[in-house]
Amino acid sequence: MEIKEERPSDEARQFFPSSQLDSLGEPQFTSIQRIANEPKLEFSLACKDLVAATRDRKLSTFIQISVVHPAEHISTRYSSTEIVEGTKDPLFLTGVTFPPEYPIYEETKIKLTVYDVKDKSQDTVRTSVLPDHKEPRADVGRSFLGCATFRVGDLVKSKEQQLTLTLRTSDGGKTVGTIEVNLMKMGELDEGQTDHIKADAQDQKCALVRECTATEGISGKDNLPSLNAVLRNPVCKLYRFPTSDNKWMRIREQMAETTLSFHVPKELINLHIKEDMRRNQELKDLGELAPHWDNMRKSVIAHCDQMLSMYQDALAELGRHTGSSFKSSCSKGEKTLEFIPINLHLQRMHVHSPRLKDALYDVITVGAPAAHFQGFKNGGLRKLLSKFEAERRNTGYQCIYYSPENTAKAKEVLSNISHLQPLISSHADLLLSSASQRSPDSLKNSLKMLSEKTELFVHTFKDQLVRSALLALYTARPGCVLKKPAVPRNSAEEGADAQHQDHPAHIKRQDSIPHHSEYDEEEWDRVWANVAKSLNCLIAMVDRLLEKDNISNIKEGENEPSAEDCKVLHTGGDWYEQLYPLVVTLKDCMAEVVTRAKQSMAFVLLQELACGLPQCLMLTLRRDIVFSQALAGLVCGFVIKLHTGLHDQGFLQQLHTVGLLVQYEGLLSTYSEEAGMLEDMAVGISDLQKVMFRVIEAKSEDFLPIISGRREHYIIEVQLPAKMFELLPQEIKEGKLLRMYPVLFNVGINEQQTLAERFGDTTLQENINQENLELLKEYYKLFTEKMPPDCLPHFQEQNDLKGLLESLHQNIQAKKRKNVEIMWLAATICRKLNGVRFTCCKSAKDRTSMSVTLEQCSILRDEHQLHKDFFIRALDCMRR
Repeated sequence: MEIKEERPSDEARQFFPSSQLDSLGEPQFTSIQRIANEPKLEFSLACKDLVAATRDRKLSTFIQISVVHPAEHISTRYSSTEIVEGTKDPLFLTGVTFPPEYPIYEETKIKLTVYDVKDKSQDTVRTSVLPDHKEPRADVGRSFLGCATFRVGDLVKSKEQQLTLTLRTSDGGKTVGTIEVNLMKMGELDEGQTDHIKADAQDQKCALVRECTATEGISGKDNLPSLNAVLRNPVCKLYRFPTSDNKWMRIREQMAETTLSFHVPKELINLHIKEDMRRNQELKDLGELAPHWDNMRKSVIAHCDQMLSMYQDALAELGRHTGSSFKSSCSKGEKTLEFIPINLHLQRMHVHSPRLKDALYDVITVGAPAAHFQGFKNGGLRKLLSKFEAERRNTGYQCIYYSPENTAKAKEVLSNISHLQPLISSHADLLLSSASQRSPDSLKNSLKMLSEKTELFVHTFKDQLVRSALLALYTARPGCVLKKPAVPRNSAEEGADAQHQDHPAHIKRQDSIPHHSEYDEEEWDRVWANVAKSLNCLIAMVDRLLEKDNISNIKEGENEPSAEDCKVLHTGGDWYEQLYPLVVTLKDCMAEVVTRAKQSMAFVLLQELACGLPQCLMLTLRRDIVFSQALAGLVCGFVIKLHTGLHDQGFLQQLHTVGLLVQYEGLLSTYSEEAGMLEDMAVGISDLQKVMFRVIEAKSEDFLPIISGRREHYIIEVQLPAKMFELLPQEIKEGKLLRMYPVLFNVGINEQQTLAERFGDTTLQENINQENLELLKEYYKLFTEKMPPDCLPHFQEQNDLKGLLESLHQNIQAKKRKNVEIMWLAATICRKLNGVRFTCCKSAKDRTSMSVTLEQCSILRDEHQLHKDFFIRALDCMRR
């Protein structure tokens, strides 16, 4: 018989329903499915009267479970039990579970092979690494005792739901003992059986564990299509531990990769490229500049084009990537993968207790978001950004200094322009269409939408930055234009007539916006005010047309423009003919405003870039890399949390009323390179505050999130199938933006942190923890103000949130070395507030796994009555 390992390529087969297998031409087999979404088959194992190779040897045995698929007639290694030491009658605490999607039928055969482990320290019990067709050699620390095979149908149909099989050697001759197979349904064991197993298992380190490859969602199959779009290659384990009242509880632990590790960075880089291309074009559209400013612009554009090429190359490399859907820790320094998060996984624990409600605990594990390829010789983003801003402010560059707040405002204005201008134009066209159809209701609706968008448009330019930037741009022209004071006119070209005179720009370092005595500062007010006046003319004309048509439901008390501002034509005749000239005037006025505003804001961005080349662009790249890694994890966490909370009305209300708390547990030291990683991570997580989510109904089978926006303002649209979308509150279904509240608490726990505490500096960690404590308190305040007190998870009502926050505050202030109590308190508060949990270290491996397993066992002890004598054994089992 051929033996093969169960590899990822076989994984897709496991998820095919029997109907799909039939359609592929497979022979039909007898299904054993009993309850939908429940495991197809679960059984326990025990051996009796095992015969050792030598008379005086004490056996240490485990069983390897293999599946013989009826259509293939080959054996596939599936799982194995734990090792039971020192007995010829081992009772294994490891059960075998086949998930609902696994293709197992009554005709399927199960092969059980018993091995004797000679040296437990050399044997990992992961028998899938054994060579095919061969029994393990003696020098690998184990020897073959015997094997037995049974049909699944025989077990399912047996009267006592139990089989006793004879173990024989490989040649089928010698009998070496028996093996009992008991069909098992979790939760049906009586107290006597529990006590018996507990007593026999006193010296064993592992309770009940099995491995398989299948997802299991607590909310049923409706979640599977959208969850399968973001989760890949799940690995599940099942444990069974005794509770303090001698009952069994079942724990399913799942770890899964996510396609978002690559999807989100690719979407983000694509947005960066589009944004940078728009910025470069806006710089080119500044028009004619004095030689100094023109040379500066050329230098900036050259550098920007070079950076743009780097983003394009990075996107192309990711497009060519094949293979795993996550980035392993050994690849964290690869340039082609620098935007990808390290080891991003979902770690899920599903607890089924005999007397308590089922509970689900999710933790997203990921390597600290950091620019590993760029390195940390000069620190991370927190230090680099502070140093750069100080140098840019104090160094005598020949440019105008704008604060980071002003440059962010300039980007916001440009974004609003690009968003609102096409909307206004579209609504204006709809207004004309309604007029041509002479439809009063449609005309009123179109006018209402046009008015709302135009008012937002006008409000965008009521900012001193636009006015001052126009003055700065004026001084940067080859000659200054002197505008004569004039009586306001309704024309879009108001102020276009001008006189030119030679007035060289005064070039020097300026810490404030220059003043020019010949510049007419009121002209800009008149230009953007013309948009409002044009809109008022349009509103007045629509009112008259509707009034003439005996339409009475018009807004009363509307102040009509004066005769000088609006020359209304004769109101008879065709509506379209009356409105068309006014719509053209509105568009012309708007185009004039857009041209001037875009040039002024582009000039602000030119100053920002020119004052810091090339460091400015390199810092932007570093920040984009770190943010990309952080955002991929956040999107994964939000999607998972949304799916698990769809039936929790309290959580959904909290989501759209307050927002979602996202708590990051950092385990980085403040020594050497890891201090730079922590600085990167702190900035990347803080930048997530600028991300908003919206939930939409999926229109296709593609459920991957859609990302839009620009740097400092992104919107993530999460798609749900129609049935799931209908479960949402009306506010979310109507597209309300959902806020995120990310907080980071870091406690270094490795040997490098010992060095930092004794010989280095832990100020960075202390400052980060203190800053994020204030953010957490702010979220708690919003939560208590807007949410009813009964919305907290019931299983943690005994804890007082206010007391936990105070305890967290005291522990942060105490500045105690390696104070892991901070991590436990922050995690507990996060779970009580329905938040998303993240655990991060350098690579999301050793420290992360130790922290997650400790947290899981602590939850089982504190919330689900795990027997106190089994805490260490449960911990060892999960870390196995």
